[in-house]
Amino acid sequence: MSDINTSSHEEAHTGPIKNPKQLLQAVGLSFVIPIFLIIGLVYFVTSGNKPEAGAVNLEQAVTARIQKVGTVEIRNANREMRTGEQVFGAVCTACHTTGVAGAPKFGDTAAWAPRIKTGFDSLLNSALKGKNAMAPQGGGEYDDFEIARAVVYMANKGGAKFPEPVKAAPAK
Repeated sequence: MSDINTSSHEEAHTGPIKNPKQLLQAVGLSFVIPIFLIIGLVYFVTSGNKPEAGAVNLEQAVTARIQKVGTVEIRNANREMRTGEQVFGAVCTACHTTGVAGAPKFGDTAAWAPRIKTGFDSLLNSALKGKNAMAPQGGGEYDDFEIARAVVYMANKGGAKFPEPVKAAPAK
């Protein structure tokens, strides 16, 4: 009776490997499988250019990945400055004609009155740096002088009497 209890007790504590052949197979596979996985991953990583997810044009995808960090933009400093009305028509009208996001409507004296009381410098600062939902320069890329002209144009149509800004002469 003790032989039966001993053999069942020993079998309860043994592992899945019962003989040397199974041991060799387990050791071999535990080294072979990871090596093949590593070789497969290396092949995948080095197997050529891969476009970004969703990229249709490979050349554009590569160009986008290796683009320069900054750019230099050369503008004509001697170009003719736009008038306030031109800047208003190009950028400001999108919000100030309809009153989007609380923007004072163009020509609405009641809406412009409290803003005009703050003065031209305050209005110009808000236009240059942005305020509430308005982006700096209303989202446009203009000279500060052009923005000043647009501020005077809109404020004067809203009841202000601001003089037209004068561009300072270049320093010699």
